[in-house]
Amino acid sequence: MTEILKKDVLIRIDASIKDALKQLDKSAEKVLLVTDDKNRLTGSLTDGDIRRYLLTGQSLDNDIRQVCNRDPIFITKAKQSTNLVKEMLGRNKIELLPILDDDRKVVDFVTWSEVFYGEFESEPPPPRNLGIPAVIMAGGKGTRLEPFSKIFPKPLIPIGDKPIIEIIIDELHKQGITDYYLTLNYKGEMIKSYMDTLDNGYNISYIWEKDFLDTAGSLKLLQKDIADSFVVSNCDIVVKVDLKDVLALHRQENALLTIVSSVQYHKIPYGVIKFKDHGRVTEICEKPEYAFTINTGLYILEKETLDIIPSNRPFDMVSIIKHLLNNKQRVLTYPVNESDYIDMGQWQEYKNAVEKLRLLS
Repeated sequence: MTEILKKDVLIRIDASIKDALKQLDKSAEKVLLVTDDKNRLTGSLTDGDIRRYLLTGQSLDNDIRQVCNRDPIFITKAKQSTNLVKEMLGRNKIELLPILDDDRKVVDFVTWSEVFYGEFESEPPPPRNLGIPAVIMAGGKGTRLEPFSKIFPKPLIPIGDKPIIEIIIDELHKQGITDYYLTLNYKGEMIKSYMDTLDNGYNISYIWEKDFLDTAGSLKLLQKDIADSFVVSNCDIVVKVDLKDVLALHRQENALLTIVSSVQYHKIPYGVIKFKDHGRVTEICEKPEYAFTINTGLYILEKETLDIIPSNRPFDMVSIIKHLLNNKQRVLTYPVNESDYIDMGQWQEYKNAVEKLRLLS
């Protein structure tokens, strides 16, 4: 195992959950092996483990002892064989199997893809239909992307060889969504003309705003078409998330609205001073980093939330959320990692998105 792989996959037991999240963002395997100061295996950690912890509302500054699996599955180098490795990966339904020496030190690991490469179809089967439609809010002017959006509507601005809206629909289609509603206004005919040229196995209906109705107002126009739960996505974001899991949590908790969120990190480039009365300094933190859970612009809603929206008036998604919270109705969040969220809504994010999608392709 190379030094690069060690740094990528191994993490110390005293590391913070925030550090683990950042390392998972960089890890190609999406699994971390937790070790003590002598490189002995003490646990394993996945993004699912951390997500379940985040949903409890506890601090990211706590260490990973509280969240990791303290009884990980492993194989010793002395007993390692191809057949046994295959049997253990398959029986335990794990993506990564650590290999230990006689002192329980991690010396290597094998992954499902390495072991079974070529034995199964290279492309996974398409997901089962999720059974709910998606609404993509594509009617805005895209002022943050001017002057480009003066010529093209934002949904048609290219990222590589595809426009933003096609990338979003492709990602949702991978999740098992086949029916889409596009809310249109600004340069909507251009969007419709482009989408009508595609034949990718999904159904698109168009909802036309007469006036600009903000980020949620046009959903009211769907009140007769929506039967149950539905997905809503802004037209300038891509989120790598298992919507099957999001929908399961949403329904299990009887939520009316679930926000897909992303953990983001922001470093203050200055020393931050804490002080008391009369300017007495108590602490100075040099370039501290803070973690925030932010709204990605991807949601699951129930049909009854449409009753909140006034007819033919601008209304935003935040107003729906505030109404639900004020009335003690259940709103959830489902957090994903920083690297699983791509914002293409303004120029710097657009340039970052081009590079991130290039790396993911």
